[in-house]
Amino acid sequence: MNEFMQLFNDSAPENVSTSVQLLLLLTVLSLAPSILILMTSFTRIVIVLSFVRTALATQQMPPNQVIIGLSLFMTFFIMAPTFQEVNKTALTPLFNEEISLDQAYENAAVPFKEYMSKHTRQKDLALFLNYSGAETPKSIQDIPLTTLVPAYAISELKTAFQIGFMIFIPFLVIDMVVASILMSMGMMMLPPVMISLPFKILLFVMVDGWYLVVQSLLESF
Repeated sequence: MNEFMQLFNDSAPENVSTSVQLLLLLTVLSLAPSILILMTSFTRIVIVLSFVRTALATQQMPPNQVIIGLSLFMTFFIMAPTFQEVNKTALTPLFNEEISLDQAYENAAVPFKEYMSKHTRQKDLALFLNYSGAETPKSIQDIPLTTLVPAYAISELKTAFQIGFMIFIPFLVIDMVVASILMSMGMMMLPPVMISLPFKILLFVMVDGWYLVVQSLLESF
């Protein structure tokens, strides 16, 4: 511990450089949750799974912990090639002292830029480029992360809501049919949700809903 504190107190050039690198590394680690949410497939997956639960009207079933846990593992599965590329081009050379920390950051950003650019709408990217007054980038590597990340995030939100809307349609039809039947029978005081919920769960189980939802999510990437 004393050696670690002495590293920050020592004014030697090599120790100052190491101290700055450690501070930068700690900053990146503190931003890891934001990187996971906004620069990966996590946003689309967790929103779509939340739409499924809302459409079923099952309240807290499945629980938030299950939805987030499943979203995390699916994110790691989908992002595995990107993470492997980051490890190959940035982390391993950095740990082997073959490249500097700045070069490692630049190398690590390239796979993320390539992934995010594939799922970012040109309209969303142009919005932030025009607002910042930046020139049109000539390649993916020229797009700054400060522009690409928010453009990718709102593109993911749009895609997730489109998938969620398609999921809502069959369950909405069931609710409307049940409500119409109850009204025609004069049972207006009975909440339609109580009657439609078993039918929605039965339909979702019969068509193997979770398989179809996860398949659609995987194919969307």
